[in-house]
Order: sequence, then C-alpha cells, then structure tokens
Amino acid sequence: MSGASDELLTAGAQALRERAGDWLERKDRPDWTAQDQAELDAWLEEDPAHLIAYWRVEGAWERSLRLRVMRPSVSAARPSRFKSENWLKRIAVPFAAVAAAGVLAAFLLAKPNERLISTGIGEHKIVSLGDGSRVELNTDTVLKVDVSPERRLASIQKGEAYFQIAHDPEHPFVVSAGDHRITVLGTKFTVHREAGKLEVALLEGRIWLDENANEHGGHGMLLTPGDKVVSQGAKLVKLEERPDTLQNELGWRSGMLIFKFTTLADAAAQFNRYNRQKLVVADAAAAKLKIIGSFPTNDVNMFVRASKQLFGLHAEHRGNQIVLSR
Repeated sequence: MSGASDELLTAGAQALRERAGDWLERKDRPDWTAQDQAELDAWLEEDPAHLIAYWRVEGAWERSLRLRVMRPSVSAARPSRFKSENWLKRIAVPFAAVAAAGVLAAFLLAKPNERLISTGIGEHKIVSLGDGSRVELNTDTVLKVDVSPERRLASIQKGEAYFQIAHDPEHPFVVSAGDHRITVLGTKFTVHREAGKLEVALLEGRIWLDENANEHGGHGMLLTPGDKVVSQGAKLVKLEERPDTLQNELGWRSGMLIFKFTTLADAAAQFNRYNRQKLVVADAAAAKLKIIGSFPTNDVNMFVRASKQLFGLHAEHRGNQIVLSR
C-alpha cells in the first residue's frame, strides 16, 4: 500500500513538473500576452505546490545554463529556454536529485556576494541583506548568506535566526540547515539548529520545508502561520502553536527569556545558551519544578534569586557554574 502511495506521489510531482515546464516554454515564446501572464498567475496561486514546481523547474534550467556558460567550449550566449521538447524530458527524470543538490551546487559556484555572519555567546545581531530582507541572529549563531540579483541563499551552520524575507517571486529565498531545506513563500519565520535537532516556526506567510533535501525523492511539507516543526535527525513532527507562544519564544529579540510553566531544567538550558556562567539543576525533583516569569537573557543571578525565593532552593557557586538544589 505504501509503495502504491509513493508511486502516486511521484506521478503527481512528475505531472506538476511537466505542467510547470509547459508554462515556461510558453512564456519564452514571442507571442506571450498579458492574458497568458494572468492565466499563469492564477495557476501559481491555485496551490503552493504549483509555485514550488515552477520555481524549481526554472531554477534547474538557470543552474544548468550557468554550468554550461562556465565551460570554455560553450558559448556564453543565452539559448532559447526550451530549444526542443527533449530538454524537459531530460530534466524531468533527474529533477528531484537536481533540486536536492541545488543549494550545494549554487554554493560551489563563484560567490562574490557570499558573507559569513556570526554572533558570540550572549550576542544579538541584526543584518540587512541586499534584497531588502533582514535577518536577526541570536546567541552563538553562524549563518552563511549569498544574496545577489540572481539568487538568494542562506545556510545556518548553528544557532538561531529570525528571517524577514522581501517578496521576490522570481527568486525564492532558500535556507539550508543540514539535510533540510526551507523554500520561502512568505516573510517571517525562525530557524533554530543544534546538534541533531532543528526547529522551524512560521509567524507570517508560507514556507516549504523539505524533509531531507539530500535524498532522492524526499518529501516535504507546507507550513502556514502558527506551525512549528521539530526534527530529531531526519524525522519531522509538525506542531500547532498559539500565536502568543511563538511570540514568547522570540523574546530574545528584545533581550528577554519568557517562561510560562517552563520546567526549571528547560529554563536553565535556555539561560546557558546566553551566558558563560552555567546553571546546573542538581536533582530530578528540582528539575521538574515549573516557573513563570520574564528574565533578561544575561541576568543569571536574577533567575537564581527567583528560584531561591519561589522554591526555597539552595544555590552553590562552583567556578563558572551555579548549582541549584533542594
């Protein structure tokens, strides 16, 4: 049954790619009209999968063109997008692999616009990109960006970032995070990457998250506002969060950690991301206590005082650690 479902999904994806290829072929003709453009726009708006298929087929063509131009034996003149029907047949079969490797291939090409942006522990940085987009980096984050008129790529190596992406339907913004890839259809979302774990939360617009962009035929999912996806390895789990919950998780943008019935263990782990002085919750009973409150990210002592007053805990300083216990 699973095999039959996979075949249906593959056939559906193939049909979308061929339909997107038909649109691109028509658009390259000299008799393309405003009515044709209106029909294309309607088809793209009908389903996010249409838009993604269109972007990917067009992107695959552009990548293949750039690779050909780089070869000395090939003329740099731009050929017709579809010189024959065979082009679509050639690209349709290996398309999934091309799409999965697209980000990697783009980064391997010459990248005069590539930038490496990073923050130290406890640091917060706001960066404006050349396309009008903006990225906020949280503590201990490393982000690579490559934004130009031809492409918009980012790769989060570790840490957390909040993205506000400028709308550009001809050049989707793609964020890679390990094996996963995010294709931006909207504007505001967060990505938090740690060893073996990824969290993606959408506040506004739409994004497409590929489950495993390095696997042939990997699946993905569309996120709408309020969706949060958590991964452990290659497995993705979608959660629906309350808008206020997602906003609380963005308290770091104003230098705050906001806890609502958060266990002491989880709260301590959050503080440890922002400070070199580390909190240690020594016993299981204390770790399960739940706290409500807002604290500056860099004020560990304020959190320790609250823990002592609320729960009667003992705090012991041991070098760069503060150990909380009953």
